[in-house]
Amino acid sequence: MQDQPAAHDLVTAVREFLEKVAMPKLEGHDAFHARVAANALAIVERELAVAPKDNAQELDRLRLLLGREDGDLHTLNEALCDAIKDGGMTLDTPGLADHLWATTLTKLAIDQPRYAAYKRAIENTASLDA
Repeated sequence: MQDQPAAHDLVTAVREFLEKVAMPKLEGHDAFHARVAANALAIVERELAVAPKDNAQELDRLRLLLGREDGDLHTLNEALCDAIKDGGMTLDTPGLADHLWATTLTKLAIDQPRYAAYKRAIENTASLDA
């Protein structure tokens, strides 16, 4: 086990320093680069928070879809791409559309959580679950 602080805490501290201390003092190109760096750190924060659980769920879905017990996330995603490319799986394949949708929502949760279409999709999913 790693001693504290955890990776998420370190990334958060650096992002907050950039946003609250450095960026207000910067102008022009330097301010732009600081914003880019802060945004990259925010993506890492979200990935550290979301990816472990969602990657495990994606792996479970891939194993079920492909009927395989072996393989890591990368290998099984390649196998899924091959199955789609060669026509062995289509959107009519049970579970495929749901898998692709869940995977897309996870990617958006990490990369673009303020994206309007993502927010609507999450709201629609929540209303269906209620």
